[in-house]
Amino acid sequence: MSEPTEDLVVDGRVRIRGHDLVERFTTSGGPGGQHANRSQTRVELSVDLRTCSGLRDADRARLLSRFGDRVVVVAGEERSQTRNRQLARRRLAALLRNALAVRRPRRATRPTAASQTRRLEAKRRRSQQKRDRRRPADGD
Repeated sequence: MSEPTEDLVVDGRVRIRGHDLVERFTTSGGPGGQHANRSQTRVELSVDLRTCSGLRDADRARLLSRFGDRVVVVAGEERSQTRNRQLARRRLAALLRNALAVRRPRRATRPTAASQTRRLEAKRRRSQQKRDRRRPADGD
């Protein structure tokens, strides 16, 4: 395990210090021949949200409720450890950015009269189309 030295910039206001990030390198699973079983190119990047500096209390609470104490991302698609490292950092930043985004609460609205009419007319047309496909009754 190693600690990256570079800070991870999540967005304009959140920056995770390099010493708070933990990288672990392992061998990638799956096919790949001799190279895959020997090279430790798969990267697990994690951050402990409880002890992480660079988070405001409100952001920390939001992330803890969403993910728990620890966030872990994995990248092992590339053959290069450096490239997988970049992918893992990008994924972690995107994951945290998404979780920190404050979404506006949805306001309940009523469907308009025109939209209700369109919906019911479409249902009638579909019903008629299905009725037209039926086999004719013997008595007709």
